[in-house]
Amino acid sequence: MISENNANLRFDLQVIASWIEPGSRVIGLGCGEGELLHYLKKHKNIRETGVEIMEERVATCIAKGLTVIQGDISEEIADYADNTFDYVILSQTLQQVYQPLELIHEMMRIGRQVIVSFPNFGHWHIRGQVLFRGIAPVTPQLPYQWYDTPNIRILSIRDFREFSRRVNFRIIREVAIDSDNRNRFGKITRFLPNLRATYGIFLISRK
Repeated sequence: MISENNANLRFDLQVIASWIEPGSRVIGLGCGEGELLHYLKKHKNIRETGVEIMEERVATCIAKGLTVIQGDISEEIADYADNTFDYVILSQTLQQVYQPLELIHEMMRIGRQVIVSFPNFGHWHIRGQVLFRGIAPVTPQLPYQWYDTPNIRILSIRDFREFSRRVNFRIIREVAIDSDNRNRFGKITRFLPNLRATYGIFLISRK
């Protein structure tokens, strides 16, 4: 259940925050400026760790009182022992990862449960631009041109479900959301989510 206390978070982060149990050990990979970790530390008393590659974002996190290190998530994750965390969070970063399967396996090694969210490239707006205009799509959620995008992979909600079956991990919970232009507000999409949702959010674990 999404709390009124987290209304200042991006809508996808509100959903993720609602899944975290109070007092948990949480690591945020690619945690940005620590918006989610800061909320969880303040409202759910988590023991937080973050990894972020951009120095200025790390400085912002530290100024908020968060424990965050600078580094590449694919490299830094190897330093943690098995089952160090209750939750490992990878928010809107999977599409930018060079070796997603290896990273997810490592996330499941160090954490009891893993939360992954990503832009849904199956959204009707994206399909329409490719089909009718014949161009690389640009949307409010994916505001990049083909030549400057950080996204190196294209996946949909349906792709991730199929991926889970092929590599044999368990989907515990799944939510598809449709958010506004700034991602601050949104709604859960239950009907035709692969077509109508802007983001997919999954809670997964080892089988």
